[in-house]
Amino acid sequence: MSSIQNSYVSAPALPASRLFLLATGAGLTVASIYYSQPMLGMLGTELGVSEGVIGFVPTLTQLGYALGLLLLAPLGDRYDRRNIIAIKSAALCLALLLGGFAPGISMLLVASFATGLAATVAQDIVPAAATLAPEAHRGRAVGTVMTGLLLGILLSRVVSGLVAEHWGWRSMFLVAAASVALVAVAMWRSLPRFPPTTQLAYGALLASLAGLWKRHGALRRAALAQGLLAMGFSAFWSTLAVMLHGAPFHLGASAAGAFGLAGAAGALAAPLAGRLADRRGPEWVTRLGTAMAALFFAAMLLSPLLSTQASLWLLVVCAIGFDLGMQATLVAHQTIVYGIAPEARSRLNAILFVGMFTGMAAGAALGSLLLAQWGWIAVTLLATLSSLAALGVRLWPASAGVAATASA
Repeated sequence: MSSIQNSYVSAPALPASRLFLLATGAGLTVASIYYSQPMLGMLGTELGVSEGVIGFVPTLTQLGYALGLLLLAPLGDRYDRRNIIAIKSAALCLALLLGGFAPGISMLLVASFATGLAATVAQDIVPAAATLAPEAHRGRAVGTVMTGLLLGILLSRVVSGLVAEHWGWRSMFLVAAASVALVAVAMWRSLPRFPPTTQLAYGALLASLAGLWKRHGALRRAALAQGLLAMGFSAFWSTLAVMLHGAPFHLGASAAGAFGLAGAAGALAAPLAGRLADRRGPEWVTRLGTAMAALFFAAMLLSPLLSTQASLWLLVVCAIGFDLGMQATLVAHQTIVYGIAPEARSRLNAILFVGMFTGMAAGAALGSLLLAQWGWIAVTLLATLSSLAALGVRLWPASAGVAATASA
């Protein structure tokens, strides 16, 4: 075993250039699952499908990501993470190319699901940063990579909206494939090999997820609350482009994508949420974040009473507010989860994000159906209620998470 360990190269410190590369890699790979959202109005028109059908594009992407987290993310504890990053990146490039050359909706849906599965490489990059960083700087390293990941999620909408508006939606998928390929080559050349931390067989590795879920109430509460919050978040972003495309706004993909700039403000505030979690406790931050999200989603219910221009400004302000609440809650939930069992952080992280992206897939599906049947006000109501439910999980019972963590 010692000879195997010695064959791996370990870096005593994490240089700023490598940290930036990991943050860029996390951002570009996770962005792949969001590029389609501002283009949905354009996609539906060009492919000749209804709003309900085109809504399955983000739904299947989010579902693929959730399944990939469950089935593939735990492999980072079992195999060399450098190889996993390379293989998944190659698969993500192929899925994006398939989407760019898709002749119709059926092939695009297949490509969307495959993109979600492979884009889980972002969740291999985050623990890679945690492993490479010295213990004294581990929190800052993970926070930096997570900021890159969150910016990738939000700025992807800006980029895809602009590219689709000027060069067409197929160009966006091709550009995305090229960017992933470039950053994958750079990471392969920069990263050392990672020794496995467990010798569990694949079945036993997956079975351990159920054991972690059963043992830790704090983990269950975090995954449920983040999933409920993500449901409203996804319902908004997956239907925004279609809503803006129609009356009374009649705006293109670039306008929908520009809303990502508002959401980016929330991502940039993630380090502040981390400091608040250290000072006031992560439980307090989860309550603040979920309450903020519910408040700003509820404020959007006033939109029908306002003029078209005022409604747009309201949407911008609310996007900043609920994104800030969403990201603050995520950072606090990660703080809670990573403190449960440090030796199983990759698997704990997988469970948290499975809950989150399952909620996102449900939100994308329900949001598209509600928009088609009852309009934007129904989407807003769904987001408000799901956020209030997340707040309820964090408020009741207040002592359950503490007791579960203490017993662990």
